[in-house]
Amino acid sequence: MSDTASPTSTPPIVIYTTAICPYCVAAKNFLKSKGQSWSEVRIDLDPAEREKMVARTKRTSVPQIFIGETHVGGYDDMMALHRAGGLEPLLGGGA
Repeated sequence: MSDTASPTSTPPIVIYTTAICPYCVAAKNFLKSKGQSWSEVRIDLDPAEREKMVARTKRTSVPQIFIGETHVGGYDDMMALHRAGGLEPLLGGGA
């Protein structure tokens, strides 16, 4: 009996965004170029989600990006992590 149903389990990506946010668009375009999909949480449409984001991140700016339970931060944080070689292992399910 082999366990080949899901050889690589990629963690879910959640991005907190607003409608008018060029860094949100840049973050989504970068993730799309990496073949990733994500759940988008629009904090401009839902004040409760904004409060949840601030409680979770201690930040008020968008985007705020989570890969699994790991808070990556904003767009610049994600790109710095990518340049340092830390983003791909995180996207692949490693910490």
